[in-house]
Amino acid sequence: MSDSRTHRYDVETAWQDPAGAGTADYRSYPRAFALRVPDKPVLAGSADPAFLGDPQRHNPEDLFVGALSACHMLTYLALAARERVVVLEYRDAASGILEVEPRGGGAFREVVLRPHVVVRDASSQARALELHAEAARRCFIHRSVATPVRCVAQVDLQGGER
Repeated sequence: MSDSRTHRYDVETAWQDPAGAGTADYRSYPRAFALRVPDKPVLAGSADPAFLGDPQRHNPEDLFVGALSACHMLTYLALAARERVVVLEYRDAASGILEVEPRGGGAFREVVLRPHVVVRDASSQARALELHAEAARRCFIHRSVATPVRCVAQVDLQGGER
């Protein structure tokens, strides 16, 4: 069910133990799972290796930081296009700090986005930098989480000038 202001996202998360032992032992049950979104490739997931997961698979923590980074980028690019700020490149070296509590559980304490943007025109550099604050205010994912998200942006001119 979707109208122009409401959108639904369906994801199936599936896990099972092919060996049949299930969660009889904390240290030995498999952490592999699959995320299925209709009409899209299956995403192979696992727990983070710190939590006995497979390092070759995406983990929920990676996906959380990635979702914030991608949402900020897509929001930023839309704002830039609307304001005719010509962005030629966008890279982000995002990172998140997860703090695990001694008795289990925990939360991300902070996510830092480090977008590096290359623009075509020197006259748009200042506005290109300002648009990151607007993107943070409008990003759906950022607005949906309690975790503090900082943006440390850099905007360069095509050809490497700042």
